[in-house]
Amino acid sequence: MVILDDDATRSAELPHEYGVDDLPLIVQDKSFDDGELELSHDGAEPGMLGDTVMVNGTIGGVQEVSAEKVRLRLLNGSTARTYAFEFPDRSMDLIAGDGGLLDEPAEVDQLRLAPGERAEVVVDFTAGETVRMRSAEVDLGGVAVPATMGGHDSFDVLEFRAAETLTPAPEPAWSPSSHAEEVALVEAETAKTRKFELEEREINGERMDMNRIDEVAYVGDTEVWEVRSTQPIPHSFHIHDVQFEVLSVDGEAPPVEVSGRKDTIYLEPNRDYRLLMRFEDFADPTMPFMYHCHMLLHEDEGMMGQFVVIERGQEAEVGVPPGHEGAGHEH
Repeated sequence: MVILDDDATRSAELPHEYGVDDLPLIVQDKSFDDGELELSHDGAEPGMLGDTVMVNGTIGGVQEVSAEKVRLRLLNGSTARTYAFEFPDRSMDLIAGDGGLLDEPAEVDQLRLAPGERAEVVVDFTAGETVRMRSAEVDLGGVAVPATMGGHDSFDVLEFRAAETLTPAPEPAWSPSSHAEEVALVEAETAKTRKFELEEREINGERMDMNRIDEVAYVGDTEVWEVRSTQPIPHSFHIHDVQFEVLSVDGEAPPVEVSGRKDTIYLEPNRDYRLLMRFEDFADPTMPFMYHCHMLLHEDEGMMGQFVVIERGQEAEVGVPPGHEGAGHEH
């Protein structure tokens, strides 16, 4: 997990004491055999689901609570499992997504995170209580057999034990960053729209090839990527280099859970996701970025493509850098 701050996050009315009321929580599911990690290749979709949940590498984790409000920086670090985080008797204030603070807090009862997705929530606690954050049965959105893909699983993730006296905390609030207007994404400035279809282990009918550049974008351009998964299995779509905003899902406004800047999004099968982004820097005709499914099995088996960002006039230079032909996968 990498945490970046700017003027808005530094001055926000949010819990900020690292490890006390501001907690990074990397959640993973694993399987063990006599204490050793086990990885099975049984053909299950979307990959192996572990039977042991770990938070920051700890099994059966417990967190002592000393403040009325605690900020949880959640990262789904699993290779295949999608979670539905919730507290059984209270809502959460969603304050941030993959790429930073939302415009304002949003009250949510449950938060779905696919592999690679991040989000931040603020949770209220009462003095003397013990409560557990859980992962509930998760709506995977029309997959073929949800039970075999983790959709029917529910389990405890982390126990919180509140002290008999808790430090008071203000309601979450913040002002826009000083560079918010400068970095705002504007759909009307879209220079190009691209379509991406995920099927089998292919994107737009192609498996990953280190010797092929699939897309070429221009630095400074705003684009819309229309992404669709055509099979009833889970996919988690991730784009390197940029942060995007979700314009719509099947033509409708996106749910608040996927608002704000993102770089990874769960694709419900047979739904259209329109993503708005701008390529602001790092122009190089021979140093590609990736876009891929964040389900580890899927990307390892080829569900990945490459794009470069170039200046206008560099079109003839696009290609794989000399000496890198035939190199291995990203991982």
